[in-house]
Amino acid sequence: MKTIFRNLLVMLSLCGLVFTGCKNDLDLSPVSSLSDASYWQTADQFDAFVNGVYARFRGHNSNFQYLGELRSDIFGTDPGSTATFTGEATQGLERMWLQTLDADNAGVSAFGGFYTNINQINLLIKKLNETSILPDAKKKNYLGMAYGLRAFYYFQMYRTWGKTIIQTEPTTSVDVANLAKAASSEADVMTLIKADIDLSNANFGTSYAFDSKNKKGFWSKAATQMLKAEVSLWNAHRSGGVADATTAKTALTEIQSNVTLALLPNFADVFSTTNKDNNEIIFASKNKLDEATLGFIGNYVPQTGLIVNFYDSVGNRKFDVATDNYGGLLRAPTKIATYRKFNNLDLRKNLTIQAAYSKNAAGAYLIAGAFFKKFQGEQNAGNRVYTNDFPIYRYADLLLLLAEAKVLLGESPVAEINLVRARGYGANFSAGSFGYPNQTVDANPNEAILKERFLEFIGEGKRWYDLRRMGDNYVYEYTPITAATAYKLLWPLDRSTLTNNRALVQNPGYPAF
Repeated sequence: MKTIFRNLLVMLSLCGLVFTGCKNDLDLSPVSSLSDASYWQTADQFDAFVNGVYARFRGHNSNFQYLGELRSDIFGTDPGSTATFTGEATQGLERMWLQTLDADNAGVSAFGGFYTNINQINLLIKKLNETSILPDAKKKNYLGMAYGLRAFYYFQMYRTWGKTIIQTEPTTSVDVANLAKAASSEADVMTLIKADIDLSNANFGTSYAFDSKNKKGFWSKAATQMLKAEVSLWNAHRSGGVADATTAKTALTEIQSNVTLALLPNFADVFSTTNKDNNEIIFASKNKLDEATLGFIGNYVPQTGLIVNFYDSVGNRKFDVATDNYGGLLRAPTKIATYRKFNNLDLRKNLTIQAAYSKNAAGAYLIAGAFFKKFQGEQNAGNRVYTNDFPIYRYADLLLLLAEAKVLLGESPVAEINLVRARGYGANFSAGSFGYPNQTVDANPNEAILKERFLEFIGEGKRWYDLRRMGDNYVYEYTPITAATAYKLLWPLDRSTLTNNRALVQNPGYPAF
């Protein structure tokens, strides 16, 4: 019977994507069953499979963004309203920022679908370790990528669900036992993450080179070191202390010593569709016209026919269908409070968020709401297409993580914070007024870093993880979760996943399945 299933699931695709036919939300059943007789025989086939891994990774951008941001304090309807300012319905997304998730409304289901690519990565690792076809340098480069990407996926799940299923071998045959695998402890998952980071670094060796063809759209040693810093800081804020903070600082400063990176003078240029692989990007998930777009953007921007009822006060104009053809269904508006957290002299304010206004009888502008603007896409045949790359790591992130490590080590974060602030304010920057430590928030260095990351990374899937990393008290301060509802720090497992894998147990605090 296994042979029959295996033969049914043989597939080849130049893009490396594979059929996911088994009805199992954990995706631990066969998502890849490639015949050794017809695949893994040439370097081109390895290249095609690797490209497929990145294509599947790109397909997870929406869940990366939801998990990293929608439960934070950035998006949501404004007080007094259960609908967006344009009248569009939130369609259940509000459960994430209101913290009302449960097994039937889990926000993100099936562990984000991440096991589909974890299984591909496991298969790639196995085949790379077995092959003699590839030159040693290329094999190690691909192994460095594979271990780094697997660690990244597991860190996403660790920060979201805590305990999760460890699967490091590819599943290439139908085996009912694989559908009932229990989650491993958080300690074991963290051990795997660290081990994969070490294996990634070991395979990359001393090379910080980006891929010659795909550039910053492929994982690199610099990306591994960024992940190592994130993981180390997560642990440093808990029991790791000075040792983990030192590890984070070392990883970040090694990137600075080995890679040419810089903050771009113009904040908008970082995300421009015509300026990809720029000097600020470390790793980004790539999109391209007629190939792939940022799938989540539609939930963050309004319908064109509805936004034309409002005004842009900065441009002193009414929105129009030609210029403001956002073409979305606004499910997750940006809070007016988020817009107001920016100083008016901070250039990131109106580059990141679009405020929308109505006019009263006297012609005065009255703010009605706001929506996300950072990823503007490109115009194509009269339509706006969101072909912006999705940044996973960039230099501003490195600087602010380094500032965080320095604070934990009792060192001054002034240089790193002020580099980011100075770029944010541009010609408006005055060290005496806006530089660290001269703002009120700077009295608490951790709050200063959190505020700067808030202003810098809206829409990039960082804020919820930032609050969680810094400590539970920051989640209680900035979200509806309280110490009494601390179980909500972890997400619930969805009912379908619990049904399909009876070895799993719902996270504590949520109704038992």
